[in-house]
Amino acid sequence: MNIHQYYPIDVVNGPGTRCTLFVSGCVHQCPGCYNKSTWRLNSGVLFTQEMENQIIADLNDTKIPRQGLTLSGGDPLHPQNVPEVLKLVKRVNAECEGKDIWMWTGYLLSELTPEQQDVVDLINVLIDGKFVQALADPALVWRGSSNQVVHKLR
Repeated sequence: MNIHQYYPIDVVNGPGTRCTLFVSGCVHQCPGCYNKSTWRLNSGVLFTQEMENQIIADLNDTKIPRQGLTLSGGDPLHPQNVPEVLKLVKRVNAECEGKDIWMWTGYLLSELTPEQQDVVDLINVLIDGKFVQALADPALVWRGSSNQVVHKLR
């Protein structure tokens, strides 16, 4: 899996202070997307074990408490990203007590493959649906367009 950016401290992409990871690869390629540079799977840099370890360390940092991890992109549920994302969310759940996981995807919850659903079963909040420029509304909380849904899963 490749990533475009990792923010160890982020207050924009979900509630509270968070760690945010933007992965590469998106099949949706929505017109008006603000993050087109993440569409290609081979763009960005390789997600390494060292980066995964850093995310876990940052989430457990007591000097700068984080509420949780945000996964965005690109699309964390792109089929080629699912194995690495699943490994990461399992590790966050096992090693980062009390931290929540938020994820944005262009896929609809109702159309996920079993492998994608395995990931979603381990997160707290999923914002699903493609960005639709005609439905864009800057007043929406956590969504870019009104067709997108915030699913509070656990």
